[in-house]
Amino acid sequence: MEQETLFSTDMTPAECWEKETTKRALDELFVLVRQYKTSKSYSELIQFITHFHFYSPYNAMLVHIQMPGATFIAPARRWLNEFGRIVKTDARPLVILQPMGPVMFVFDVTQTEPGPKSRPLPQEVEKPFKVRYGTIGGEIDQTIENAKRDGIRIMTQEQGSLSAGSIRKVDLQTQSLKFYTGKGKDGNPLYNYIPVNYDLLISSNIERESQYSTLVHELAHLYCGHLGTPNNKWWPDRRGLSTLTGEFEAESVTYLVCKRLDIDIPSDEYLSSYLDKDQDIPNISLECLMKATGLIEQMGKHQLKARKTT
Repeated sequence: MEQETLFSTDMTPAECWEKETTKRALDELFVLVRQYKTSKSYSELIQFITHFHFYSPYNAMLVHIQMPGATFIAPARRWLNEFGRIVKTDARPLVILQPMGPVMFVFDVTQTEPGPKSRPLPQEVEKPFKVRYGTIGGEIDQTIENAKRDGIRIMTQEQGSLSAGSIRKVDLQTQSLKFYTGKGKDGNPLYNYIPVNYDLLISSNIERESQYSTLVHELAHLYCGHLGTPNNKWWPDRRGLSTLTGEFEAESVTYLVCKRLDIDIPSDEYLSSYLDKDQDIPNISLECLMKATGLIEQMGKHQLKARKTT
């Protein structure tokens, strides 16, 4: 007897992916509990995340779920060693994800009190939401370089006034991208040659900050799964979403990434049509949105390692 398939073959990749939502805790929270389904609660969430410059978007969201009023978090040991503060006996720890590990327990500054050797709190603790006036520097070039590892060829060209950029899948792979992977034992640079899978176009007629926000927006479409995926371990295949849902997710990612760099972009206007009104937002995936935001942030900060193909 043939093994019965889990989902109908008539379903789109996006519908199949949605069926597995209960396997993902964050999307279960969103889809089943509807905690961030209204425009007001969603607006509060993304505003909270944009202010938490010191934590990943994913961890900032976890903190907001557990303690919406948190301002600065750290493990108990760090509070004691660096600030001379002691965690209150009745404080309930907040759980966040730990790099290279499962989870870690942290506490907000309001859950601590001065110890015998307490020291003045630094600026980022006293005023964690202080506005920075950052501009795009090397982030755009670093992002373009890191995009090569996923076969994304990024080009600038003149486009019409209503077109800032676009991304499409390349059907015929005839060219490759040279992606730096480190140095060999002899000290010479090593490269991977990756087939071009996607073409991403950015208008050359717009300023650098607008080019960056356009780049983020198009990458968000890709990493949220709107164009499918070459490997489900890298990002999901969510083809078949409505245009409204796809654009809302891409604009949300763009808003988060750029606001955390303190760059004002038109995404504010797009999202405000929902967030300024008391209405439901589209049926987005918070998990995909936060992971895409975190990935694109890292692409602008560090040289990333080559993808694992298995």
